Amino acid sequence: MKIITDPRCIEYSSPGHPERPERISRTTALLKSQEVLALTWSGPLPVDDSILLRAHTPQHLARVQGSSDFDADTPAYPKIWDHARRSVGGALQASQAARAGESSFSLLRPPGHHATRDRAMGFCYLNSVAIAALEAQAAGCKRVAVFDFDVHHGNGTEDILLDKPGFICISVHQHSCYPGTGLTNRGDNSFNFPVHPRTPRAEYRGILSSAFDVLKKFKPNLVAVSAGFDAYARDPLAEGTLEAEDFHWLGETIREVGVPAFSVLEGGYSSDLPELILAYLKGLNG
Repeated sequence: MKIITDPRCIEYSSPGHPERPERISRTTALLKSQEVLALTWSGPLPVDDSILLRAHTPQHLARVQGSSDFDADTPAYPKIWDHARRSVGGALQASQAARAGESSFSLLRPPGHHATRDRAMGFCYLNSVAIAALEAQAAGCKRVAVFDFDVHHGNGTEDILLDKPGFICISVHQHSCYPGTGLTNRGDNSFNFPVHPRTPRAEYRGILSSAFDVLKKFKPNLVAVSAGFDAYARDPLAEGTLEAEDFHWLGETIREVGVPAFSVLEGGYSSDLPELILAYLKGLNG
């Protein structure tokens, strides 16, 4: 299994902000110390602007390179353009590895699934998973599925891929919760599975199973996973009920779909994040 990361992604922070460097540094330390999984390590690929422009407007790219905050949650950190591009490069590297037959996980920040075509929001600046999905199609994957199990709706990915031929977007998320979207399906290819706060674990897993049924029916050539771990029962930003065993099951279920799949870190803000990611990777690895 390939892990894609870069030490520079921990170089920015804001006091009290939940999307903090320790999410990566502590997870990296755990993955390097564990002896159960055989891991290889890689850095992100370089990213050409033409790849970014498949998903975002030129005006959006110019603004991410600017110095104005997008909202209270999404500041214009120094060098955030470079950090966001590396996150995209991590998703591209993970996708390339998956298409070559290797399970892969991009362990980088910032996350991306809230970034729309023309707006940065919700800690996200460039939509790494949507960009990687579009690049995969350009490289020959005719049917690409995005499966998003972050507790927050993948509104940006939906915005970018809505009704694009050859794509399907599936999001299982808490409602109501930030950003307040995703209550119903949209267009021909965006399927939303809202979950009530504090839904019992068994019921939550049943909803995830229904989402997987939609994924399998689509018969994708590639699965791009927005892997958010904030549906965890002790995550501070939502009211999910999942435990480490459920993230292991998610990894197993993605593996059992039987097509190449890559995962990109989105949310997950509890101190247990490293253990949750390790449980997920064990499920992916089998």
